[in-house]
Amino acid sequence: MPKSLLMPQHWFVWLGLGLLRAITFLPYAWQLAIGRVIGLLLHKVAKSRRRIAERNIELCFPEKSEQEQAILVRQIFIDNSIGLMETMMAWFRAPDYLLDRTEFIGFDQVKSHLAEGRGVMLLGAHYSMLDLAGSLTTNILPVSVSYRPQDNPVMNYVMERNRDRLYQQCFTRKDIRGFIRTLKKGNVLWYAQDQDFGRKNSVFVDFFGVPAATITATSRIAKAGNAVVIPMTYFRKEDNSGYVLTAYDPLPIPSDDEVEDARVANAFLESRLREHPSQYLWLHKRFKTRPDKNEKKGKIYQ
Repeated sequence: MPKSLLMPQHWFVWLGLGLLRAITFLPYAWQLAIGRVIGLLLHKVAKSRRRIAERNIELCFPEKSEQEQAILVRQIFIDNSIGLMETMMAWFRAPDYLLDRTEFIGFDQVKSHLAEGRGVMLLGAHYSMLDLAGSLTTNILPVSVSYRPQDNPVMNYVMERNRDRLYQQCFTRKDIRGFIRTLKKGNVLWYAQDQDFGRKNSVFVDFFGVPAATITATSRIAKAGNAVVIPMTYFRKEDNSGYVLTAYDPLPIPSDDEVEDARVANAFLESRLREHPSQYLWLHKRFKTRPDKNEKKGKIYQ
């Protein structure tokens, strides 16, 4: 560990992580209850994030009444805070923790493609249980992942250390060559394209009827790596009894049209989110980059 991470300015973060780690050894139901309390508190005090979530829901679910939208936003905070606890479970508990609560659907086809020597891109998304889903999946598949480094150095150190013990390889999101190499070797790469990384290397295609900057790297990586693109979802059951991780039929990606590929991926994600709308990271600015170059970035959230 770098000595700089032990400096006093980082003690509060270490204390918080220590507390969260301790909570992961409480009974499972208690952990979910603590996550719910955190979510309700953040819904009250995190006004800027609440406004982002409210705007996203206004844009994506205009058919819902104001009351229905408000209820959904409140549940988003609850589910994403439970997702925080699930992230800590992934970081600090063994990969088979909660395995007996988990149902895997459709992963035989992933194994079949691997047996044929084809690499598989598991196209995931930023559902609230992202890290826990990855940890659970390593029980049935060897997986490499892409990720964005955390801004906080302590959080980044802990995240990288714990992901390194779970996955074959961890690539930063800009390591395109690493992605391609692992796919060419006939391995599994967990990848997501559902965040706004700006105008560069993106196209604008609809997401819930709203043009969204969507990266085209998915198509290029899959094509260069000769990979099968299999979309995957991971949700907590509505009764909080466990989890369902599902691998679906391959998407027709890559095609000869990167715009169409982006549209297909967004349409798939939208269809799944309509089933579990609160278990997604609606707290980030998915639509901050607009098709009009003259429109100020993030103006849609003002």
